[in-house]
Amino acid sequence: MVTAPEAVLPGRRAPTGLRAWRELLVGLAVFALYALVVMLPEDARRAAARRHADTLYGWERALRIDVEHALNGWLAHQPVLRVLANYEYAVTYIASALGLLVWLYLRHPDRYRTARNTFVVLNLLALACFTLYPLMPPRLMPDLGFVDTVRLGRTWGSWGSPLVENADQLAAMPSLHMAWTLWVGVELAKTSALRSVQVLNALHILLTGYVIMATANHYVLDAVAAVPLVALSVCTVRRTRGARAERVAATDAFFLAVETPRAPQHVGGVMVLDTSRTPVGRADVVRLVLDRLDRVPRFRQRLVTPSRLRRPVWEDHPVIDWDWHVVERDVTGRGMTGLRAVVAELQSEALPRDRPLWRMVVVQGVAPDRTAVVFLMHHVVADGIGVVAQALLLMDAPPARADRGGRRPGPAARAAATAVGFAQLAADTPPRTRLPVGGTAERRFGTTTLPLPLMRDVARRHGARVTDVVLCAVAGAVHRVARDADPAARDALCRFAVPLMMRSPEDGAEGNHTTAVMVDLPIGALPENERLARIARRCRGRRTGTRAQAAWFVMRDVARLMPAPLHRRFARAVYSPRFLQGVVSNMPGPVTPPVLSGAPLDEVYPVIPLVPGAPLAVGALSIAGVLCVGVSADPRLADDADRFVGAMRDVVDELRRGGAA
Repeated sequence: MVTAPEAVLPGRRAPTGLRAWRELLVGLAVFALYALVVMLPEDARRAAARRHADTLYGWERALRIDVEHALNGWLAHQPVLRVLANYEYAVTYIASALGLLVWLYLRHPDRYRTARNTFVVLNLLALACFTLYPLMPPRLMPDLGFVDTVRLGRTWGSWGSPLVENADQLAAMPSLHMAWTLWVGVELAKTSALRSVQVLNALHILLTGYVIMATANHYVLDAVAAVPLVALSVCTVRRTRGARAERVAATDAFFLAVETPRAPQHVGGVMVLDTSRTPVGRADVVRLVLDRLDRVPRFRQRLVTPSRLRRPVWEDHPVIDWDWHVVERDVTGRGMTGLRAVVAELQSEALPRDRPLWRMVVVQGVAPDRTAVVFLMHHVVADGIGVVAQALLLMDAPPARADRGGRRPGPAARAAATAVGFAQLAADTPPRTRLPVGGTAERRFGTTTLPLPLMRDVARRHGARVTDVVLCAVAGAVHRVARDADPAARDALCRFAVPLMMRSPEDGAEGNHTTAVMVDLPIGALPENERLARIARRCRGRRTGTRAQAAWFVMRDVARLMPAPLHRRFARAVYSPRFLQGVVSNMPGPVTPPVLSGAPLDEVYPVIPLVPGAPLAVGALSIAGVLCVGVSADPRLADDADRFVGAMRDVVDELRRGGAA
């Protein structure tokens, strides 16, 4: 196996825009604000700080939590422990916070920005507290019996020592020592650090709490005040980030809601490359993606869910785990059968949501001078057309032809069409026929190619469209192949969804811009020309677009007004075997074969996810005069996907021989 060189795999680089000198400037800016607080008139602050200290200590004595005096009195008479405590107070909170920031910058740069922003907000809030509520620490009140262990030991580098004599000594509320160590614990938990590291930090928090009181630098309430300060900082940054982040649209979140462990919702394609002149390996694909990452922003983003009450947002995730996102398989000796087995395996595995939702698998040994690339993206990223567009952005493809479609209807026309569509949808009654489905995520994947001129000729002679012919081939194959189905009923109907594109010219490659019309396919014992005639009549009745307009209005406009929990329930209710048994999608592809990493694209087979609880999804994509068909099936329906696509070819062949209906 050829692997990409280390220089090509920037898995540990800092994100774009992060520069060490800029981070130092941020730190210096915060320190400059601290210096301004120190420069405030000391006499007025000192008098207020003493009053605040007397009040605060009085509260503690009333609550019987004034343990500082006892802790300080014991430590003052322990020379060795006193010196160690002084240095712990002076050094460890700084070392732990800066160490965490450096570690995140180098090893987890995707989380560094959020952590740094939280740390800055934490310090700014603390500076505001120091300015508005100066508080004299216990060590500056010897009249109450406190001993200044720092001055007693002349600890180098600590607050109050000669090295930092000008430090703000009235900044006791809240305790930044406790706040910084608590913040470190929060960030370690967010990055899922090793449990041993988190336990060590928990011990450091307890030790810091003891030391800041035993050295008479803080009160009990100072340490307690650090807790809401850290919480407020984390919540502020989270809400600010959520406001800036791109929230997942309702039409995209739909496919997050319906996904189940048995029905992963990733869509994609199997690209077969002609590598007779230019071999293509994993390293080539990695280099290609790296070179064109700016074209595919979702390759560098992952989903973050603030809560179950809100829809997820897209968050930058620039660290790409190339060892997972781009892998290589070898099916030498098994050819296309091996390739289809690889696709079926990938279809049964959900894409993890802790990283960008895409994957590419380079499959060697498909055929002599042929290499396949399986490209998968979660349906939340894009619909089938969008995934094709994403793939073309990675290729050397000719420019797309301008859309010469008619003028889009105005608001009044769309409103009228939506109203008519609602009436039509209300009158529809779902057929009772259900296809057999198993109880696992196991899949079968099959492929076939059909000459596009032949499909057009068959459609023309039967007064139908190419999509009608594809639907007929699917229905006829279900009749011939489906296991445990009742093929005897002549009028048996099975409802399938046929996606329709609702994209506008300004829509990008991301997002779902399709709706669907439901077509009842006759799967009973029929001559294929009669089956096609029935399908063509049913499709003509739905070709007006009113049903599609009504469904799109619900999917896009009504759904985005729904609270996230209600939208999830709605999605699972409508995208279920109660309403449909499968999906059949016929998509336009490039007229001229594009080139991937120097190798021309020979064939491309769509990979369509199954509806949860339904057993069949068929995708057809035209490319350079050939219709490439990919079939995803539950084993209960078709244990042999090759037999299913063979039955589809037989149906088309029978239609070709049958003449006009």
